[in-house]
Amino acid sequence: MFTRNNWIRGSRAGVTAARLPAYRPVNITTRLQSSTKANEQLFHRYFVKPAKYAAYGCGSIVFGISAFVAIIFAHDAMTYEGSYIDRVNANPISMAPQTGGKKNLPITQIFMDDEEDPEAQAISEKPHLVIIGNGWGGIGVLKELEHGDYKVTVISPANHTLFTPLLPSAAVGTVEIRSLVESLRKLVARVRGHYISGAAADIDLSNRLIEVHSKRPDGSVDQFYVPYDKVVIAVGANTASHGVPGLEHCFQLKTVGDVLRIRRSIMQNLEAAALPTTSDQERKRLLSFVICGGGPTGIEMAAEIFDVLNEEVGKYFPKLLRKEISVHVIQSRDHILNTFSEKISEYAEKKFAKDEINVVLNARVSRVEKDKILYTLKTEKGDKTEHVIPAGFMLWSTGLGMNPFAKRVCEQLPNQFHSKAIIVDSHMRVKGAPQGTVYAIGDNATVDNNLLDALLDLVDDCDRDQDGRIDFEEFEIMSQKLRHRFPLAKSHLQKIKNIFQRYDKDKDNVLDLNELASLFSEISSKIVSLPATAQVASQEGKYLGKKLSKLASARERLSGTEIVNQAGDLDDEIVSVPFSYRHLGSLAYIGNSAVFDFGSPELSFAGGLISLYLWRSIYWSEQVSNRTRALVMIDWIKRGIWGRDLSKDRKKVQ
Repeated sequence: MFTRNNWIRGSRAGVTAARLPAYRPVNITTRLQSSTKANEQLFHRYFVKPAKYAAYGCGSIVFGISAFVAIIFAHDAMTYEGSYIDRVNANPISMAPQTGGKKNLPITQIFMDDEEDPEAQAISEKPHLVIIGNGWGGIGVLKELEHGDYKVTVISPANHTLFTPLLPSAAVGTVEIRSLVESLRKLVARVRGHYISGAAADIDLSNRLIEVHSKRPDGSVDQFYVPYDKVVIAVGANTASHGVPGLEHCFQLKTVGDVLRIRRSIMQNLEAAALPTTSDQERKRLLSFVICGGGPTGIEMAAEIFDVLNEEVGKYFPKLLRKEISVHVIQSRDHILNTFSEKISEYAEKKFAKDEINVVLNARVSRVEKDKILYTLKTEKGDKTEHVIPAGFMLWSTGLGMNPFAKRVCEQLPNQFHSKAIIVDSHMRVKGAPQGTVYAIGDNATVDNNLLDALLDLVDDCDRDQDGRIDFEEFEIMSQKLRHRFPLAKSHLQKIKNIFQRYDKDKDNVLDLNELASLFSEISSKIVSLPATAQVASQEGKYLGKKLSKLASARERLSGTEIVNQAGDLDDEIVSVPFSYRHLGSLAYIGNSAVFDFGSPELSFAGGLISLYLWRSIYWSEQVSNRTRALVMIDWIKRGIWGRDLSKDRKKVQ
């Protein structure tokens, strides 16, 4: 029955039902399926995918290793199959050369492989380019030459090129010496050239002949001539002795033999110092290492020696040896690394002081004896005091002297007055030699910066009214020619108006010959010669290689034309601008750290692990070939994991 109370209860119930959400029955099966699907997604994300990627990675590695092994197997299978050559074309004259020249020596006009195939025959008819030397300059030329432009011959006593910046590392076993050398024959093969094992001894400029001395295994010496159309002298420089007696007791660091001798000597000293029969005084002498010279080579050698003594000796030798080891650097200037900025030099000195490497500044070595080195120091009063350092190892790395072949070239030419190098113009042509036939680059060459030699020629070219005086408009033209002809003078010819007014002594708005001579003389005195570094030699070699290729193509293109007939050499007229050096910075290793000088204090920096890896990356990228890059990288990895090689080579190094 419907009553009032029922109606009230029903209304309340309706209100309550309206407020509550509608009831929906839950399907237990659906919920379980949803939960299972989420678990499957998580399992797939965190287990299946990683396992799949790991399988892909392992499969790729296995496939890569298998492919690599298969390639090696295929290479070996093809390599070790017998290959026979039935016939080889060779000119009889190449094996029995005719004699001639001033000394009536055999002339290697034709080589054994000049007629092997049609390509070799075509190249043999090209102008003969002879490169003397295996250093940075000569290799720079060789790498930039275009195939087939010249008949190329490289003359060097060593049949390899050597990455010299890492020689200090090789001398202590941080890298292996084999990782720093590349065969010259492999490099020459790119241009189908020839290699002659020998040293250039003399040059006949009139007959265009190079006298070569080649040493045979039995000790005898063959002498013969190599003819040339163009020759590049890149023999480098010798170490300067500065008149110091006893340098035969010092090591040098320039060749593979030097590296092997140094490495053997260091290990011999350590092993002798560890013997129980060695006295205290003798042990201290054996463990005293003296470096004469505070340049990059000497500093890097001192740092590498300290590293191997500090890191390896403490682990594998009696700790008493580590306590008594001493490293000394004798420098004649007031700073080490004096070619770097003062900030860099001071940092290196502080680093060496922290490592307890003794740096002696403003010192002059007076004499070297078998077991000690004597040097003098100036006191504040100007007096000289002599000091002695007992030494078991001494390295001489101070300055450069003229190579004997470079000296012989200078003796035959006029105006070659430099005491250490051959004077060349800004096109790398040797001054006094027949135009466009003899070039010199690298440490054995220095660019002529004497503007006075060009004074009269420039006056004739720029003096439009031929009155013997130069007005400002003519001086602007003259300054442009000067900057082109002498690139190193650019920085001294910036403000032309101020320069003109300063040297116009009589204020008549013209410069006469005397005023011009004064101007040229002062600018010449301010120009700093290019440093004898690998960077300079490499840039000169690359420049010359590109220019010689351009010359070859230009002569073929313009052969028989009036331009070639009138111009004896095309360097200025057509193909090339003068050489301009671009300084990319200097760097040096100072013991698990490095310093960089990029020409300004803002860009220069030193120290830290980053600098060490930057130093390594730069030297790694500058290697001659991919083979040496791979070997150097492997050596650094081996050194990081297993340390340096401490074995002693008993084989005698010649």
